[in-house]
Amino acid sequence: MPGGAHDPGESLSRTAVRETQEETGVDIHVTGIVGIFTDPTHVIHYTSNDEVRQEFTVVYRGEAVGGEPTPSSESTRVEWVPVDQIATLAMDPSQRKRIDWALNESEPYIDPDAR
Repeated sequence: MPGGAHDPGESLSRTAVRETQEETGVDIHVTGIVGIFTDPTHVIHYTSNDEVRQEFTVVYRGEAVGGEPTPSSESTRVEWVPVDQIATLAMDPSQRKRIDWALNESEPYIDPDAR
């Protein structure tokens, strides 16, 4: 799934549009939000400066409005996958959780600790 860093002065939804175009060649229009995902047990330790971060992901719904699926320096393959074939794809469990939520739930995901 496309993703990346938020640039200063940019809205989060604009980040989603930009990162999707940069990584996939596909232009999108944001139509909603799938959820906000985080895992307190998953932290990233940057050894270059000894910084420890807990990442989070905001997942948007969108529709393609232009462009062509094209790999970039940040992607190795870009393609449309039929929904019935998604279960056959190898991916990290965190990615599968996001996709499953997007396909099966109507309310945005909010981590259980916030409820």
